[in-house]
Amino acid sequence: MDILTILGLVIGFGAVLGGMVLEGGHLGSIAQVAAAVIVFGGTLGAVLVNYPVNVFVLALKNAKLALFHKTGDPHSVIKLIAELSAVARKDGLLALESSIRKVQDPFLRKGLQLVVDGAEPKLTREILEIDIAHTEEYNLASAKVFESAGGYAPTIGIIGAVLGLIHVMENLSDPSKLGSGIAVAFVATVYGVASANLVYLPMAGKIKMKIREQVIMKEMAVEGLISLSEGENPRRVEEKLVGFLRESQRK
Repeated sequence: MDILTILGLVIGFGAVLGGMVLEGGHLGSIAQVAAAVIVFGGTLGAVLVNYPVNVFVLALKNAKLALFHKTGDPHSVIKLIAELSAVARKDGLLALESSIRKVQDPFLRKGLQLVVDGAEPKLTREILEIDIAHTEEYNLASAKVFESAGGYAPTIGIIGAVLGLIHVMENLSDPSKLGSGIAVAFVATVYGVASANLVYLPMAGKIKMKIREQVIMKEMAVEGLISLSEGENPRRVEEKLVGFLRESQRK
């Protein structure tokens, strides 16, 4: 669980709702079903029009990146590559063939298979870097789904406000209906702006950061596999891969 994401959502919504209560308001005043339907339904519809099904589904899956730590453990990757490098240096690359099935990460398993098959280091690097670039671009497209939602939501909220004001203008002769119309008008704007700036845009930013961490992990794996295939000293390989880590991770 990514505690900062949960903490941020709690603090963000708590500050907004708590501030409203401190000003003398009550939570029931912003519980408007009509406004929620307009803003969230309209935002969802706009997103569905803008993106194909596969990108939208991937965005829902990648939303877990903002809530959970799913980027992997770089230390385990470094340890694995160092161990494989020691085996390859002692017994040759073909000795690693039995280890391929034990590797859980599909990307690392693919790279190790290329090394064992005797692919040239340059070709191995090109194949793996193409894989990294394509996967990163595809995943970043899913993050843009939330960015788009953050752009649409405030505008849809304004549409909801205009609709509420139209309802008010149509019932000027009936004062009993003015309150609900004005409430929908203002609450729709609040829903749009709040959802964009407290949920959609921060989620997009967090997903991008997690995707970048995954890319760094893969770049580290590529460097390790190339060093392994060239027969470098396992200790030197490990020292090289540690350079990909943040200072806090190195400790």
